[in-house]
Parts: sequence; C-alpha cells; structure tokens
Amino acid sequence: MLPKLTLVLGGVSSGKSDFSENLILSSNLTPCYIATAEALDTEMQAKIARHRTERGAKWHTIETPLEAPAALDTLPAGVAVLLDCATMWLSNQMMADRDIEVETARLLAALGAAKSPVVVVSNEVGLGGIAGDPTARKFAAAQGRLNRDLAAISDHVILVAAGLPLYLKGAP
Repeated sequence: MLPKLTLVLGGVSSGKSDFSENLILSSNLTPCYIATAEALDTEMQAKIARHRTERGAKWHTIETPLEAPAALDTLPAGVAVLLDCATMWLSNQMMADRDIEVETARLLAALGAAKSPVVVVSNEVGLGGIAGDPTARKFAAAQGRLNRDLAAISDHVILVAAGLPLYLKGAP
C-alpha cells in the first residue's frame, strides 16, 4: 500500500525513476504518469520516446511542463500517480520566469489535496560542488528548498543511489 505522498530523490540516472515506477506498479492501482519534461532537442525527444515505449499502454500519461498542480487536481481516486520530475518542473518554472514561491505553494497544496497516492521524483542537487555561475547557483538553491518542502510533507522520503533505495523517512 502506497502512502499518500512519497518523495524519491537521487542523482541523474541513479535509478530513481525506475524505482518509482515499480512502487506505482506494486500498488495495484491504475498507474498515472505526470511528465514534466519537454522535448526541446533531439536527445530529449529520443529519451521521452524511449520512456513512453518502456512504460507501455498500461500507464495513463499527462504531459504538462508547467501545470502539474492542475493535473493533480483533475485526477480521481483509485489511481497511483507518478510525478516525474520535480526538478524538470522547477526548471520549467524558472525558464518561464514564474514566481517560484507561488508555484511551489500551488504544487504543495495540490499534493496535499490529491485524492490518490503520489510518488514525486526529484534530483538531489546538493551533493555536488558549488555551481560556477549565478543562474546555476540560483537553481540549485531553489531545488534544495523545493526538496526540503517536499520532504517535510511526505510520508516516505527515499534516496536512490546506484539503483538502491535508502529510506530517509518512513519504513519500507
């Protein structure tokens, strides 16, 4: 049984999305995928196409780079939701020059009001060095704040490294 909200953190290509998909599929609820990535270049187009193929038709997918809160608000009970990923969602917000505090509050409220369990995937950006330019430092600080806010309201927080889960909050 999935808790109401699970946060899965990890580095790039750490296995956090695969782990999260397996959590959703183990719930025996209808799997729903909220995708925040945009296919802005050929590499991302190929990655998104590969992920769609790997997930297959059993997943209901909502592609929404900016409006994850609105997507969460429309979902009925009886589904298990994977929001992948908060990092891309935050990047999209910043690139659209949106008010990050306002948008974060909207996301947190939507997660709190969700009628079904939600697993949120997010990159842990705080393990690397300090970024060399102001934009990257601003993003890293915002991502760190978002992850802390998500962790505070989550029932489970899991760090995935090398495909292996480490439960930081909640029990397996």
